[in-house]
This record gives sequence, C-alpha cells and structure tokens, in this order.
Amino acid sequence: MKPETAAKKLGILLEAAPEEFRSGEVTRAEFDALRTSPPEWLETLRREGPHPKRVVAEKLGISNSGLVRAGIEEPLTTAEIKALLVSPPEWLVAERATQAAVRAEKQRVAERDAARRAKRAEQG
Repeated sequence: MKPETAAKKLGILLEAAPEEFRSGEVTRAEFDALRTSPPEWLETLRREGPHPKRVVAEKLGISNSGLVRAGIEEPLTTAEIKALLVSPPEWLVAERATQAAVRAEKQRVAERDAARRAKRAEQG
C-alpha cells in the first residue's frame, strides 16, 4: 500500500515519519508488523506527535470541522493538545458543547429508531 494509506491507518502524520517509510511501498506483512510490534519511531510519533487532524480532533473531543472553524490547520503535538485541554480557549469549549449535542442527538435518534423497530416487530 502507499505510505499515505499506511500512515492514515496507523494514525500518524506522514510528514513526521522516517524517510524510509515515506519513500517506499508498505507491504501487508510490513504493515501488520508495524501494527503488532511498532518500532520506536512509531511509538514516539503516536505518543508525542505531531498528530494528523483526525487524531487532534479526537483527542480534543471535537470534529474535524471544529478544527477548521477554529483555524487550526497545522498538526499539533501531544503537549500542545494537553495545553489546550488544561486551559481550553473559548472556541474549544464551544466546539466540545457542539460535539456533545451532536452525540446526544444521534443517541436520541438511535433510541427512537430502535423503539420503532421493536414496535413493528411486535405488530407482526
């Protein structure tokens, strides 16, 4: 697979990976080995970053769109993410509230749909 695909599946920023990872194809066996017994560089990247947007958003508890609305376009390190969580700026508080509301609505809809399915099953 392409290095971009492997990096995405591993949850790392491709630009921060070593040159030998970025420059060649990753076989399925190599990818499986990276997942099951990651080398030190991969563990360090996962632990300290810099992290791709998807991982930053996940660690902050917001959506990727929330990062865009906040103007965060660069990858962040774990230390930068922790600093934001320790003293969250106003935008982060608002985005986390938005994300919580979205999750609550999804849960409400799922419960409503489950109740409808159960009612239909009872009726025949």
